[in-house]
Amino acid sequence: MGAGEWHYVTPYLGSPQRSLDALHRAEFAAHWAGQEYDTLEELWADEEFMDEQGTHSILDVPYAVEDSSEPLGFEDVGSVRPLPAQSLLDHFGTERTTVEQFTRVLADSPYLRTEVDLRWTGKYVVLHTDGEPTHFGVFGFSGD
Repeated sequence: MGAGEWHYVTPYLGSPQRSLDALHRAEFAAHWAGQEYDTLEELWADEEFMDEQGTHSILDVPYAVEDSSEPLGFEDVGSVRPLPAQSLLDHFGTERTTVEQFTRVLADSPYLRTEVDLRWTGKYVVLHTDGEPTHFGVFGFSGD
């Protein structure tokens, strides 16, 4: 089937993990609740499905890493990591990226996607409005 690309913009809730948790709940409610699984935890507990097929969505990456100074390794499968400062400057021209910049670059530039170097992982950017963190932008690849 191949990997599925996904991307989202959601409100920033004070930390990457809290923002990711809320996004997980919304994505599960919108697309998975009441089908084969009654809860997100049930979905994640189905290791055979999650390991072999996945959802091709943000639900395939349950946790956020806040320090990306260590090289990406196998133990990082299932995570999203912050886009490094130099990559923010390279892609957006600023470290305080806006929602508009993020969505435009994601739509127009194939190079941003190359920042994700391992399937079943992703990158995130804390997005700003008037200099304040207001949104969480995340993108990646998962599923088989």
